[in-house]
Amino acid sequence: MSPRWLLSVLLVLITGCGEAPITGHFDVILAGGTVYDGLGTPGRVADVAFRADTIAAIGDLRRATADTVLDVAGLAVVPGFIDIHSHALGSTVEQSALVRRPEAENYVRQGVTTVLGGQDGSSAVPVAPLLQALEARPPAVNVGTFVGHGSVRAFVMGNVDRAPTPAELDRMKALVADAMAAGAFGLSSGLEYTPGAFAGTDELVALAREIAPYDGLYISHVRDEGGRLLESVEEVIAVGEGAGVKAQVTHHKLIGKHRWGGSAASLARIDEARRRGVDVASDQYPYTASSTGMTILFPSWSLEGRRADRLARLRDPATRARIRDAIVEHLERERGGDPATVVAASCPFDPSLNGQSLADILAARGRAVTLPNAAELAMELLERGGCQGVFHSMGEEDVRRIMQHPMTMIASDGGVPAPGEGVPHPRNYGTFARVLAHYVRDEQVLSFEEAVRKMTSLPASRLGLADRGVLRVGARADVTVLDPATVQDHATFTEPHRYATGVVHVFVNGTAVLRDGEPTGARPGQVLRNPRAHAGR
Repeated sequence: MSPRWLLSVLLVLITGCGEAPITGHFDVILAGGTVYDGLGTPGRVADVAFRADTIAAIGDLRRATADTVLDVAGLAVVPGFIDIHSHALGSTVEQSALVRRPEAENYVRQGVTTVLGGQDGSSAVPVAPLLQALEARPPAVNVGTFVGHGSVRAFVMGNVDRAPTPAELDRMKALVADAMAAGAFGLSSGLEYTPGAFAGTDELVALAREIAPYDGLYISHVRDEGGRLLESVEEVIAVGEGAGVKAQVTHHKLIGKHRWGGSAASLARIDEARRRGVDVASDQYPYTASSTGMTILFPSWSLEGRRADRLARLRDPATRARIRDAIVEHLERERGGDPATVVAASCPFDPSLNGQSLADILAARGRAVTLPNAAELAMELLERGGCQGVFHSMGEEDVRRIMQHPMTMIASDGGVPAPGEGVPHPRNYGTFARVLAHYVRDEQVLSFEEAVRKMTSLPASRLGLADRGVLRVGARADVTVLDPATVQDHATFTEPHRYATGVVHVFVNGTAVLRDGEPTGARPGQVLRNPRAHAGR
């Protein structure tokens, strides 16, 4: 028996919390850690044992034996983290980062054991071939998907700004139902993006009704995260209420400096809806900057159709002027009128632009840093192929307020980036560690056990995963062991490709994917499907 394990046992006995020793043989014993069950209750010193992929015992295992015994005294033993909003999956097998980089090291080093793709209205359609490809080449972490409204709409209608015909709506409903039967966890929407932006609320309700027999979740990148945030949150609530399904405001935020502090009102809308029985919640990443394509600066009408249609509009002088004016108005309204807040994260056609703001690029080219010039530059970048951007436009007060709401989950909105490629958002590498380091340990915005709940049992309950996100006998052995005193994110906006530290061991389905802080190379992840996938109809 190691000195640290002996000390933990003595502490249990001294505090009068001893329990009858458990005997037997196990595959793995995590000995003497502080165990947090994921439900928000304080931790307790105990041992945790696995057999195969299942938690087989929790308690006093001094008299038990195991193939592997790890002394984790002084460390926290928690359920593996669940990222309910991930971009690890693309719309095809080839576009899915988790297929190309199944080791998912940026996730594993944060203690994440499950990721959910198909976000913001974008997914594979149909979803079954992608899930089958992931089963054929398992990743290090568990993976599931939503079906994307935008992808379904594009599959049936293309990228057009009109309502669907009855026949088109029926085809979309059938695709959503088929995706749910194949195992999707619900319907996602991206209403700031095309073609999702072209859909009305009635269309969303009609499609969301198809996920109801499966207890699916409607998760939405809302229509407007700035001046019309309240209306947009109310639309999410209306879809949930109208379809009779759970609903979620994903990456809940408020952009625009002059609006900072206004998250109290959007959270109040969620509370009001919950009081009348609508099961609505939200998720959030712990940063004051967002990331998406720079087309977010453009009016939706200018993005209708194919790329050739967009370029044709930009070639027409009158239309180009209209688009320029709309981008200027967006920069004034949502980005504080400052081109320095918009940063190129990835420009495949010219990597030298990565990490530079619109203001930086203009200055380097000897052009005045004005809003019209910034708008013109945005159009030029689109003409050359387009860029992913990082947008600094959120307030710390709102981040903290949203985080403290009991129905807010932690989610990265990140993916599995190629190490060293581009200057992506640090959330890819740091989300979960940053919450535990900065907002729990340093700032005490959340208690440790509450932060863990927001990363484990809360998202698991939204997904219907009764055997994950909790530490209890019979649950799947998705388990993270970390040091609350040293866990730390290191990724920054200028140096984003830096792994988190302080996570010591990570087990996925009972197999170690991180041991003593280093990846093992194991890939025991499973494709997770909606529990009602075969019983919804």
